[in-house]
Amino acid sequence: MSIRRAMPDIRSEAMEESRDFYGLLGFEEVMNLGWVMTLASPSNPTAQITFMSRDETAPVVPDMSVEVDDVEAAYAAVCASGAEIVHPLQDEEWGVRRFFVRDPNGRVVNVLGHR
Repeated sequence: MSIRRAMPDIRSEAMEESRDFYGLLGFEEVMNLGWVMTLASPSNPTAQITFMSRDETAPVVPDMSVEVDDVEAAYAAVCASGAEIVHPLQDEEWGVRRFFVRDPNGRVVNVLGHR
């Protein structure tokens, strides 16, 4: 299993202001579903930051997202470790398969793969 990207997820009620602010640092909007928006560096597209007002299907807003090439293997490894699954493995209508897990620091990690 390999990591494709890792990014912070920031809970925000100021989506437009966040986009404008991080635009000053060179980030550009690459995805916006209204409740979630991702900004990325045009010169390094895996350098990203996500803002979320809520999560569409999960009970919490995650603290970070990690995209992997094999989400099934990641899920199996996390389950075998006994870590707390916060949101079960499932396909989402926006084209990802994902689950949430709580890390040893209490942070919620969104682990995903694109379908």
